[in-house]
Amino acid sequence: MTLDAIVETIRASRGLAHKTDIAPMLAALDAGHDASVVMAAGDDCAAIPDGEGYLLFAAEGMVSDLIEAMPWFAGYCSVLVNVSDVCAMGGRPIAVVDVIWSQGVAPAAQVLEGMAAASRQLGVPVVGGHSNARSDRTQLAVAILGRAKRLLSSFEARAGDRLLMAVDLRGAFVEPYPYWNAATEAPAERLRGDLALLAQIAEDGLCAAAKDISMAGIVGTAMMLAECSRAGVAIDLARLPKPDDVPLARWLQVFPSYGYLLSVRDEHAAEVIERFEARGIACAGIGELQAEPSVDVRWQGETRSVWRLDEQPFIVPADRRATRAFENELS
Repeated sequence: MTLDAIVETIRASRGLAHKTDIAPMLAALDAGHDASVVMAAGDDCAAIPDGEGYLLFAAEGMVSDLIEAMPWFAGYCSVLVNVSDVCAMGGRPIAVVDVIWSQGVAPAAQVLEGMAAASRQLGVPVVGGHSNARSDRTQLAVAILGRAKRLLSSFEARAGDRLLMAVDLRGAFVEPYPYWNAATEAPAERLRGDLALLAQIAEDGLCAAAKDISMAGIVGTAMMLAECSRAGVAIDLARLPKPDDVPLARWLQVFPSYGYLLSVRDEHAAEVIERFEARGIACAGIGELQAEPSVDVRWQGETRSVWRLDEQPFIVPADRRATRAFENELS
């Protein structure tokens, strides 16, 4: 593909479209209230100061087409994606609760079995929630509680930082979806250790800013990180850790079971990469944060801008960008 075609594919992706819905919803939630109502919106979790650390709260809803087609996997992912959000903030998960609607008890069974499997593998208990077995369809949302000693935040990336991508390539796509599954068959002890690595990196002061790679894909996730930090980002597509047999255009939209972007000061980059690689996780520098508020991609000697953050908000409402009301006051 040409770079122009790649850029158009990124802009037209479903994941990017979903993320653009965040800004108007946050604006509506915040209407008529002071800035403290929406607390560090844009991070993977809300972080509430608690003693010498932070309580982390997050929630995820599963898309209905995945629940209908693969109910066990949807249940499994509902726990995993929440755990990943906590880890992306430098935290460790404590417990989850779920809210499930279904047309009778039987349609919910496989979803709940998937949740239970993830709970056992990840060592994160399901401690309660809400159920409604008299709905017209099966729907699922899961929330998580975690704790962090030292935060990784979307608001701490700085121009000049190296952008690292860490991803577990020991998996495969769950066809026909963009989900890269390197988790369901992984040994529980190894997977828990891999996830705990983010908290260790945060606690050792090697990194202050990170996000897990979400439905927005690699570039979309980098865009969210840059926007929250009032920066831009330039990504070299040739440097992405990637399976050899996966086309670049598809990999750019990947939603991996284990995948993170980290904004790391240059002096710490080598050690962070080494820590991931020591656990068999691919990690490489794929670009850098920049002062220019543009999201740029490089490929085969050419550069294109995917998005201008000073011209078009992505997830941060426009009326809050000027005052940086989203700035993380907790870190």
